[in-house]
Amino acid sequence: MNIRPARDADAPQIAAVLQEAEQWLADGGRTLWSAAEIGQERVLRDTCNGLFHIACEGTQVAGVMKFELEDAYFWPEIPPGSSAFVHKLAVRRAWAKQGVSKALLAYALSRAGQLGRDHLRLDCVADRQGLRELYEDFGFVLHSVIQIGGWSYARYEIAAAN
Repeated sequence: MNIRPARDADAPQIAAVLQEAEQWLADGGRTLWSAAEIGQERVLRDTCNGLFHIACEGTQVAGVMKFELEDAYFWPEIPPGSSAFVHKLAVRRAWAKQGVSKALLAYALSRAGQLGRDHLRLDCVADRQGLRELYEDFGFVLHSVIQIGGWSYARYEIAAAN
């Protein structure tokens, strides 16, 4: 599995992975992202800004994640420059349960350390028990559960070695 920063030309594939994941979640009654959040235009903008990273096996994109250096929305109290943040981690259904998520998280943790960040942080809807178990099995520790609008979010962190 090769994980690398996405190129602008990867944006359509990234959007396709995110849309496939959203459809799978919606089919299970667990919608997550709006069409605008995972649409071509937004994904292209974020990809051009260097935010997406992809996991590939040969020419196939198995999974994607957004890696950011700031997150004032979910983590407003965190001092700038101290953490890195993972968002929109998604794996193609054909690659589910094959370690792609853990490989992306390991890559993000390593990258956070290389960038001198003390922690890697992420969040998820608090009632997503399977996702929470994935993060906890990886080594993330529950930081807190917060309320934003009508949703509860579980916030997780892990120390990054730098």
